[in-house]
Amino acid sequence: MTYLILKYFHIISAILLFGTGLGSAFYKWMSDRSGNINHIAMTNKNVVLADWLFTTPTVIFQPLSGIWMASLVGLPLTTPWILFSLILYVIAGACWLPVVYLQIKMQKMANHALENNKELPKQYWKYAKLWFFLGMPAFIAMVLVVLLMTLKPTLFG
Repeated sequence: MTYLILKYFHIISAILLFGTGLGSAFYKWMSDRSGNINHIAMTNKNVVLADWLFTTPTVIFQPLSGIWMASLVGLPLTTPWILFSLILYVIAGACWLPVVYLQIKMQKMANHALENNKELPKQYWKYAKLWFFLGMPAFIAMVLVVLLMTLKPTLFG
């Protein structure tokens, strides 16, 4: 595969990763705010599905394709902007993994509430707050990764 074709797929993957994450977060946050259990249950189901269909493959592809491109052009992974991108990516992933777990738990809680015509338990709202606060550093880390990939700054010299 040529560098430019790989770069194209890397960029498309970044767009999917970023777009799916931001879009899913927006729709989940808005559905939670609505208080409508039907809407909350359906949105949680779709957010979990979107993570499996789009986020998970791109989370895997992004570092692999980035490392591959660096190798093709002879840049060591210790190049500062690459190294900081990888560190930020790990930080984002460390936030994202618990978010996925929380989304699955919230999906089950919402389905249970819907099927049994009950309100969402207090634990759902605790998970929703944690989900939101874990998403913020992950989002900021990914914004910085995209900035570093785009600018490729010479850091520390």
